[in-house]
Amino acid sequence: MKHFMKKTALLSWLFVSSLAAAQEGFIAQWLAAVSKTQAEQPHWVTPVVTVTPRLEQELRYDFLRQITETGDTQVNIGGSKGLELIPFSRVEVIFNVPPYLLHNNPAVRDGFGDTTFLLKYRLLSANESNGNYIVTAFLGGSLPTGTYKNGAAAATMTSTIAAGKGYGKFSLQSTLGISLPVDDAEKIGRSVLFNTAFQYHVTKHLWPEAEVNSTFFHGGPQDGNKQVFLTPGIVVGRFPIHNRVALTLAAGMQFAATHFHTTNHNLIFSVRMPF
Repeated sequence: MKHFMKKTALLSWLFVSSLAAAQEGFIAQWLAAVSKTQAEQPHWVTPVVTVTPRLEQELRYDFLRQITETGDTQVNIGGSKGLELIPFSRVEVIFNVPPYLLHNNPAVRDGFGDTTFLLKYRLLSANESNGNYIVTAFLGGSLPTGTYKNGAAAATMTSTIAAGKGYGKFSLQSTLGISLPVDDAEKIGRSVLFNTAFQYHVTKHLWPEAEVNSTFFHGGPQDGNKQVFLTPGIVVGRFPIHNRVALTLAAGMQFAATHFHTTNHNLIFSVRMPF
């Protein structure tokens, strides 16, 4: 009996060791493929607001302080950010955590916002040695999971084309998309989103930037309105932590540049951990 138990323990140990080795082998191969995918594109950093056309793999969490058009303050914890992964060559998937919204207006209840997700497919790219450009298509969506009217009335789908070009230490990243409600499109309205970020790589870890963030409304209660923000900001990183894991920090302030705006003087702070 004792011999049998020793043999069983040995077989169990061999099985667990083999399984662990297989898992480590799979993870190593996957991360090697991620490195190869990222080596084929420019090595800029993700802007404060504009979604980068680059494929990135990181954990991200944002904090926003917004002043509404009525003068009330709203704090957005999470910023609709979350986990970004590169599962295959040229493909990135993003799973975002619903933000939690805090209001200083006692008439408005605090609660969670909507759940969002994004799929990226890189169409063209070249790193700094071979042209320094990228073109990527996005398909995003949101689910109306918001509580106490802290989210949209219906699910949405957003199609976007994104591109970037680098010129030495200067880079430009831009996105153009249209957001369509799944239900009640005429009642809710559609929006065209146009964002552009201009960055300059000053030192190894310092990237000052300026962004133009625009939304054009068609149909619904805001029909015909446009909202434009000018967003100066700064990104610092990537600071190595351990092996592939690094830390990047970013901050910016959105100033409304149009008469119509739903918020203004929006302070944004972003924490990213690329891996």
